[in-house]
Amino acid sequence: MRRVLCSPWLISGASLAIGVGVGAALTQQRSASSSSNSNGLLLRLPIIPIPTVSAKSELTPYHQGQLTPSKSTAAMKYGFPSLSNIKSRESYVTAYDPRCRTAAWVIEQLTPEALSGPSDRKLCDFKEDDTVHVYHRSTNGDYKGSGFDRGHLAAAANHKWSQKAMDDTFYLSNVAPQNPHLNQNAWNNLEKYCRSLTKQYQNVFVCSGPLYLPKQELDGKMYVKYQVIGKNHVAVPTHFFKVVILENRRGEVELRSYVMPNMPVDEKIPLERFLVPIESIERASGLLFVPNILKRTNSLQAITAGGQ
Repeated sequence: MRRVLCSPWLISGASLAIGVGVGAALTQQRSASSSSNSNGLLLRLPIIPIPTVSAKSELTPYHQGQLTPSKSTAAMKYGFPSLSNIKSRESYVTAYDPRCRTAAWVIEQLTPEALSGPSDRKLCDFKEDDTVHVYHRSTNGDYKGSGFDRGHLAAAANHKWSQKAMDDTFYLSNVAPQNPHLNQNAWNNLEKYCRSLTKQYQNVFVCSGPLYLPKQELDGKMYVKYQVIGKNHVAVPTHFFKVVILENRRGEVELRSYVMPNMPVDEKIPLERFLVPIESIERASGLLFVPNILKRTNSLQAITAGGQ
């Protein structure tokens, strides 16, 4: 496995902002140690407990019409990246961030069976999450006239197997303010790519969420600055991440982690250009992925930019 450090700018030209957080702000914290030393450090990170789930077999393919809650709990095979404000929906699990009025992360399991079915997006409407206190929730009014899309974290197209499952992706707790060009192009391409991986891998787990990355200002200091929208001051992420955990039929696990800036990104740029070291996302988000994965397997390959 080859690990590649991010440069201060991951993509030049049209995607000039991608490295602001991932390269300049994050990788400066990384040690200059070799890959083996880096892996040793990850092995010493604390493991967040994996909760007991009701699914009898998390590897058993799901079938249309199968009863929940197994559908959503199976997505948590590799544990929780964090333990605060966790909510379970029909087919995804999320941790809500009441301060930012968005999710901290959303995890879902993609299967060929889940990607097809009778559900119709036209029957879905974005709606407030009434399980969130009114002080801490976002509303449709917050997005109106903001210039931002209500960007899904768990994508609606990932859950065509059930109308209820698709409806659940339209809770505003599953969306974040996203640049329309990004939402409808490059980010959409990444979602499509994740769905295509179900044809190749035994199991596909996807964790998506917002990032708020620091940027160096003219005074030479690093600041975290982000816009808020609406009367509820919904935080606008500076970037978005997507961590993809892939199991092949031999039980080997691959990890692919992506970051995109919340701004227009040329959809013609290859998706592999957005690959970043997983520890960059862990440091920036306050979440942990690798320790939980290593608790489940000792065969982990992290795919980074330029590596296969």
